Parts: sequence; structure tokens; C-alpha cells
Amino acid sequence: MRTLVCALVAAAGLAAHPALAQADRTGPAFWKTVQSACDATAAKAPGELGRRIAQTAIREFERFGGHRIDSNGRLFRFGLTEAEHGASDSGTGETPLDNLGWWQVLKYWRAVYGDDIAGKLEVRGYRDASTVTDRTQSAPLLRTDAARLLRAADGVSDPAAREILREAAYRTAVVDTSWSAAFVSYVIREAGVAPKAFLFANAHRAYIYEAFAVSAAETVGGTREGIYRACPLATRPRLGDLLCQHREPELADTGDREVRERIRSELGGGANARTVRRTHCEVVAHIDVSARKLYTVGGNVNQAVSARKLNLRQHDLRFSAVQKGHCGGAGNWTLPRSSGGAADSDDKCSLNDRKWFVLLQLR
Repeated sequence: MRTLVCALVAAAGLAAHPALAQADRTGPAFWKTVQSACDATAAKAPGELGRRIAQTAIREFERFGGHRIDSNGRLFRFGLTEAEHGASDSGTGETPLDNLGWWQVLKYWRAVYGDDIAGKLEVRGYRDASTVTDRTQSAPLLRTDAARLLRAADGVSDPAAREILREAAYRTAVVDTSWSAAFVSYVIREAGVAPKAFLFANAHRAYIYEAFAVSAAETVGGTREGIYRACPLATRPRLGDLLCQHREPELADTGDREVRERIRSELGGGANARTVRRTHCEVVAHIDVSARKLYTVGGNVNQAVSARKLNLRQHDLRFSAVQKGHCGGAGNWTLPRSSGGAADSDDKCSLNDRKWFVLLQLR
């Protein structure tokens, strides 16, 4: 999978683009120019493409029937998950394909790979874990792809057993392969965006870095085909924008400005120089102006297509990285430890308390 991301980025020619070599290398001046462009766009009503992207995301959330997270970061409705069968209650033993979480995820992967998905999706295991009973023993990670399991399944003569094994292989691959970027790629493709305008990829970092390259080109009067630019997080969001977070352990205590500056500084170094790799983006699907709330829809959020309600700043409707919520605190959680010690004092209970660092703005 990493190979595809590198190939897409290389094909985009980020490092070779002359605008990147000419861009202002002074961080504050660069971001001041970018912020002006972002604010000018944010002041306008969302365009038709932005509305289509938002509506596609909402429609897909409804089809999947996923989770709902409130503005305090609490999951208040648990929906369908990626590995579920979603059997019908009709008593007939039949179910619509839309009720199969894994089937829907395969649909998203086809936005990236077409029908050639079996060899692209990873399946994991741990050596001898299925037979060893000693819980203190460690097991090395094993990797293969779904294609290998499918070939084994195709050797089974009974048609029903063969199909069950094939579906089990795909279901396992869906669980073992992160698919949030595939979901975003699916939504944007379904909204009618061409491949030259967006990098349909298996990892968010491909189109995050491309959006930063668009911003770099704009600061020197250059042009790129990408439909998104990278904006500071405190930019007023619009329908169709992408809100992104990172999960890099070494950047856990780093502010959103520093993370953006790191990505900007790495644009000219090629794919191997890019260090912000563990990322996640969600589609801005609705903005409730009167309530000062933002709704996003993302894939592979707690193993589902989930809708998230986030807080906007009261005075200007801009996004804030502070999304801690109010979950009652550690004092409301008194379940003791199994060892007899005091209850866990960690009160980071909000599912919205993430390392948000950039808004990809639809230009």
C-alpha cells in the first residue's frame, strides 16, 4: 500500500514543480499569504461541487448506518460496523447488500483500485497465535494479502462453502486494512471529481501533501490542478472541505501550527522526506450556524462510517483545535481496577479530542 501512495505523489510532481522551489521559505510570511487566500474563499458561499461532496458524504453515512458522536465527544448511537453481516430480521435468511458493512467498505476501495482490490488489501496474523494458550508468550506479526486467501477458497468444491470462505477473506481484509482514505476517495469520486483534480489514494497523506503544494504554488502565483488547498486550522469551514488530524506519536505534544510548518518544509524533499504519515481526514458535511456546530462524516471511525458533531468558535464560526468536550470527568468513573487499586483517573473521554491540524479547503 505504501508503494501506491509514493507512486501517486511522485506522479503529481510535487518536488519537481518550479513553484515549490520559488516559494517563500519564511514560515510566518508564507502562512500569512495562505491565510488571506483561505479567508477570501471562506467568505463565499459553498459552490455546487462542495454541496455535492457534502451530500454524498451524508448519503453514504445513511446507507452505512454508522455511529453518531455528539459535540461532547460521546458516542450516543452505535451503528453498523465494518465486519458485520447485518442480517435481516425478516426471518427469510436474506439481507440487502447495504446491510453488510464489509461489502460497503469494498465499494470504497474500488474508488482507489477499481476491481483489482484482492491483491491490495492486507490480511494480518500472529505466528502460532491460534494454537498457543500461554498468554504471556509474544507472537511475531505475519502479513499476506486477500488474494492469497481467495485462491485457497477457490479450491473448495462446494459452492456455498467456497463463497463463505471468500467473504471471510474479504471481511478479514477490511478489518486489517485502514480504509478511511478510501472512503474520502469514494465520496469525492462520486461527487464527480476527476483523478487529475484529486489524488484518489489509500492514505490521506497523499492528498494532504498535495493540498500543501497547491498552497505553496499559489503564494508565488503558480497553478496546480488540485481542488484543495491547505489552510490554517482556524479557517471558517465550508461544505466539501476536509478536516484532518494526525496520529504521529512524536508530534503528540506539538501544536497544529508546527505540524503544518513541518509539512510545508518537507514539500521539496520528495516522498521519502515526508514524516507526517499517520493521518485521518473527514468531510465537512453540514454547518449549523445558529448552534455554532460543525458536522463531519468520516470512514473507519470506530470501525464505521460515522458522523461527528464539533464545536465552532462562538464569535466567528472558525474551527478550534480544542474539542475536549464535557464528559463528567474522572470523578464519575468509579469502577475499580481488577487489582483492587483506585479507579482509572484518565478523564480524556472525548472522541473529538484529536490532533486536528489542517483544513483542506475546496478552492
